[in-house]
Order: sequence, then C-alpha cells, then structure tokens
Amino acid sequence: MILDAVLPPSALDDVPQIVRSAEKLGFGALWTTETMHDPFLPGAIIAENSKKIKFGTAVAIAFARSPATMAYTAWDLAEFSKGRFILGLGTQIKPHIVRRFGMTWPDSVVGKLREQIQAIRAFWDTWQNGVPLSFRGEYYKLTLMSPFFNPGPINYPQIPIYIAGVNKRLASLAGEIADGFLVHPLHTQKYLQDVLIPAIKEGAESSHRKLEEICISVSAFVVTSPEEEFFVRSQIAFYASTPSYRPVMALHGWQEIGEQLSVLVRNGQWSEMPALITDEMLETFAIVSSVDSLPCRLLEKYQSLAGRLTLYLPYRPGEREHFWKHCLENTIDESK
Repeated sequence: MILDAVLPPSALDDVPQIVRSAEKLGFGALWTTETMHDPFLPGAIIAENSKKIKFGTAVAIAFARSPATMAYTAWDLAEFSKGRFILGLGTQIKPHIVRRFGMTWPDSVVGKLREQIQAIRAFWDTWQNGVPLSFRGEYYKLTLMSPFFNPGPINYPQIPIYIAGVNKRLASLAGEIADGFLVHPLHTQKYLQDVLIPAIKEGAESSHRKLEEICISVSAFVVTSPEEEFFVRSQIAFYASTPSYRPVMALHGWQEIGEQLSVLVRNGQWSEMPALITDEMLETFAIVSSVDSLPCRLLEKYQSLAGRLTLYLPYRPGEREHFWKHCLENTIDESK
C-alpha cells in the first residue's frame, strides 16, 4: 500500500513548502481538493517544487467543467510534471452543481460522467495521434479542433483518470472506464468489501478488464486523540446527512440515523449532529487507535483492499511529524 497526503486548504504561497516537505518524508502522492480553492492551480506549483511525488485532484468537480477545459489543464500538468499528474473527478450532488456552480444537473449522472471521460480522452487522442476530433454523445458533440487550438503531442500522454464515488453505480463506472476509484471517507470495511469492490469488478469485466487494472485509493478516517474524535464524529454526521450517501448507512441498519441527520441539516441544527454518531458507528467508519498501533490497524483493514491510502487529515509541515513518519515507515509498500 502507498500512503498519500492531502494538501490543506491554504494559500498558493504555502504550497512550495508543503510539497517539498511531503516529498522529503516519502508520501506517494499529494492530493488537492475542491473546497475553498481551485483544485488545479496548486498542481503547477507542486510539479515545479518536486521531482518524484505524484499529485492529483481528489477531486475536481466534473459537472462544473467542460471536457475541453479539463483536457487542456490535465495535458499541461502531465507534461510539466513529466507524467506525475492524476486527474481525479467527482460529480458532487445536485444542490452544489445547480446552486453553487450554476450548472445543470444531468438526467443520468453515470451517463454524463462516462461521456466526459470519453470526451477528454478524445481530445487527448486528437492532440497526440492526429485523429480528427469526432465525439458524439447525448451530452456532448465535439467536432472542431483547428491547428491554432491544438497543443500537439506531449511526452507523457498516458494520464490516469480516477473517479470518486460512494455508491455502486459510480464504482462500476470506474471499473468500466477509469484507471482508479477514489473511495469516499464515508465507507466501512464491509461496504468496501461487499458493495464497492464487487461493483468495480463487475464494471471491469463489462469492458474485458481485470479488477487489478483499477487502482483503489481509499480516504480513511482515523482517531488518535479526543480532538480528532470530535472532528471525525462531525464529519461522519455531515456526510451521513446526505441522502445519496444513505446506502452506506442502510447496510449497517443506520438509515434512520441518516434521516434524522438530514432533518437537522434542514433546520440548521449543525451542533446537534455529532451526538447522533454512536461509538459503534465511530469505530465502524473510522480507525480508533493509539498512534503507535495505527499503522498495524491501517494495514489490517486496507492492505488487501486498496493500493493507495490517504488519511482524512491534511498534511502540514511541522505538525505531527512523529505521527506521519511512523505511519510512512510502517505502511508503505512501493510494490503495490
């Protein structure tokens, strides 16, 4: 298993120090998020200030962008970083797409994301191999690529595309068409084993691929202190309040709790939500452990299930150095 890190939501001025420190410690990749900042902009800074660490978006919101803009940005970052960039895409949920990004929500989430990925790769094929741009689907019809707008071939055209998801339809799509699947932190070992991985395998087989061809990258909740416990309870409550994430709760018989959390959200009662997350739920969704025992617990839970692992904790240089070194020294297996 390869241990990755998450870039904290910070100013671009802070990125050089973070990436240099992350590479020195030995993280496999540094992931950027789309919360308070654009997920692509740090990529150029990461590439410029590192030599071997991979980096990617986890995630960039696909439905907030056109296939063309994503194709151009990924093409530039892949070439500039000498092949270290991973394009990680997520769909978000309807309220954010419509009310935060001002875009339309598709009739088929899976259908539109499939077309976006196909369209992105159509651009790349045109630029790399001179194939005429000719992509026609339900959502996109792309047929114009004049030389003035064609960046041409690059030395690192094999850009991995990962997609994120919670439910089995997107997991199946990852198996069908993507290079990796980004597992949402709101998961359990049972949900990963019984729902997500079988769905990825089913999707892979539909495209005559093997499960092993899709990298499973997990984001995991961990609790090693009382402060982390409150934070993780809050995050679990926040995510579990989302109706589209309800299948994870339902698998364990907690659907009613999810519905209660949704009511609290609608009423703006955010402070009351963490109390609904029981100790049993906390220990099922998160690894509750001492720092010393954490690497063993991580390996026990994920070694046979994931190729990459990211803790749901942003990496900040100078903070928790012993913690990160201990995890890195005892979990990384570069052969995965």
